[in-house]
Amino acid sequence: MATETHVVEAAGRGAGNHEGVAYPAADAAAPGMPQLDFSTFPNQIFWLVLTLIAIYLLVAKFALPRIGGVLADRRKTIESDISAAEDIRRKAVEAEEAYNKALSDARAQARDIIAEAKAAVQKDLDAANAEADAEIAASAAEAEKSIAEIRSGADRMVSEVAHEIAQDIVAAAVPGMVDEAEIAAAVDRRVKGGA
Repeated sequence: MATETHVVEAAGRGAGNHEGVAYPAADAAAPGMPQLDFSTFPNQIFWLVLTLIAIYLLVAKFALPRIGGVLADRRKTIESDISAAEDIRRKAVEAEEAYNKALSDARAQARDIIAEAKAAVQKDLDAANAEADAEIAASAAEAEKSIAEIRSGADRMVSEVAHEIAQDIVAAAVPGMVDEAEIAAAVDRRVKGGA
């Protein structure tokens, strides 16, 4: 290599040196770092080119196809995900349209049910009103009949009481001259509004 080594005998060196160990020559001129020694550049350039070619071949033969395969798989996965997302979006739009149609149908059906219920309630209400009106009319007719009976009974009773009182008054005022038929006729004329 670029540095020379010498076997130094243990006697010529200080303590701690062992016989047969190679040390750099102390008196040889050390040029510095061996990578910067211009005399070894052709050798270094050869190995650098050879290493770069080997790395290129390894990368081109093994790494790039794997990376390309991974990228192709990712592209296929992304495309299939986008396709699936489009399908899901289309299905969501169809589901929303179906939901809106079902909702409008349900609202229309609810309006029909409400209209039918209102008509049925109105029919029942009209029937109940008619029945109540009939019952009220029957009750009013009975009440009028009862009132008429009470009036006729009251008129008869007033007439009877008036006859009795008139007879008593005439009997008290003019004793012995009581003509009941004449008193009854006078009371009847007076009750009916005659003079």
